[in-house]
Amino acid sequence: MAKQGEIDYIDNIGTDGAYHAQHKPYSDPRCGNYFLDLGAIFLLLPPPPARLLDLGVGTGWTSILFAQRGYQVIGQDIAPAMIELAHQNRQKAGTTNVDFLVSDYESLDMPEQFDCAVFYDSLHHAVDEQAALTAVYQSLKPGGICITVEPGKDHHLSHESQYAVKTFGVTEKEMHPGRIISCAKNAGFSDYRVIKRPHEKGILFESSPQPFSERCITFMGEIHQAFRKLCRTPSLLNAGNIVVLHKQ
Repeated sequence: MAKQGEIDYIDNIGTDGAYHAQHKPYSDPRCGNYFLDLGAIFLLLPPPPARLLDLGVGTGWTSILFAQRGYQVIGQDIAPAMIELAHQNRQKAGTTNVDFLVSDYESLDMPEQFDCAVFYDSLHHAVDEQAALTAVYQSLKPGGICITVEPGKDHHLSHESQYAVKTFGVTEKEMHPGRIISCAKNAGFSDYRVIKRPHEKGILFESSPQPFSERCITFMGEIHQAFRKLCRTPSLLNAGNIVVLHKQ
């Protein structure tokens, strides 16, 4: 049922929801975060014109950005209606080095065809994330990399996630780096790196109308509080961060 919920999702979210999906990232309040994430991914990928497999792409906006950068892109999604919108977006963008594929990323059969693969906010929708990472491992050439950017621990407990599961029958999981790395090792990946997402940052300095002396006292208190908070911060392996997986 969960996979059918993913297939039917675009038909069930209404006109406004479909418009939002087709016009991402610009239609989303998190647009700036998306571009920061994509900038980090560009820095981690091998240089174009590498062959790139983009997984769970929805309406294809990430695939089109990768293609505009110069990659040879295959964008995959389980929902035919999503891929139809992705084709429309490709036509509007005028990109010819991207194609789209309707398939289940848990059962891909494209052995050693790609230099790199990306799960951007999509692996947490997998019914079987182990199968998905194994299939992607097999699709990569020796020396290839897979980059994941996924929500962290307890994502499935959020109000937004629970609403989506109840209303649309989709899968919403926590997909923190610890879970991804465990599955990746089982799939055959040899090495990994965990990198903090660039938009997950705090304020370092801030202007204030307070007198300087009062502000200094407040600022030193803030440093102390920030240090205590840092000491209590959960492991990066529980957070929603970027994971880079390497195939030997």
